[in-house]
Amino acid sequence: MALSHEILKERQRRERDTHPEGLALRVHRALSWLHRAEQCDDEDGRFVFLWIAFNAAYANELGEQRMLEGEKFNRYLARLVELDTSQQLYDLVWQSYSGAIRVLLDNPYVYQPFWDHRNGLATGENWESRFAAAKRFANGALASKDTASVLAVVFNRLYTLRNQLIHGGATWNSRMNRQQLRDANAILGELVPVIIGIMMDHAELVWGEASYPPVS
Repeated sequence: MALSHEILKERQRRERDTHPEGLALRVHRALSWLHRAEQCDDEDGRFVFLWIAFNAAYANELGEQRMLEGEKFNRYLARLVELDTSQQLYDLVWQSYSGAIRVLLDNPYVYQPFWDHRNGLATGENWESRFAAAKRFANGALASKDTASVLAVVFNRLYTLRNQLIHGGATWNSRMNRQQLRDANAILGELVPVIIGIMMDHAELVWGEASYPPVS
């Protein structure tokens, strides 16, 4: 059975009194945004709410440098994969790879060096060969069951799409970005509930304090 806000919220109500304060706040916030995403009837809004749900669970202060943020994502995702003893993330990646994930990785419009090249930046040099190498890397990582590496590539693309929307680089309901949003929502819509569930599975671990805690 696919995880949803309703299923996770019922579990959270049973277990929240045993959760450390920081984790309890992260899960509570993440579930609230997941619930909002599930009610959304447009792709742009759904993606934004799913990203907020992910970030509420991830809950680290965002650095200004893209590379540093990518490294934080990679460490967080690698930790989740290591804790995922039932291989929910691997199964999700495997089942989605021939569809939404593969299409997303084939789409240059969610590959940041493509845009850097269009803007004449040095970080966009040789973007086509790097784009092809990233796809080969993801294929190899999947073949070797390196789920963390596949997710790192996927989230690199999702982060570019996130920047396009949040920084006003796209038009609401634009025909030009429908495909990547549909693919991103298909991926995040399954990933976010699993991520929240894994964190609750390991409530005894240190997840750190939530950002912007309530002030009484």
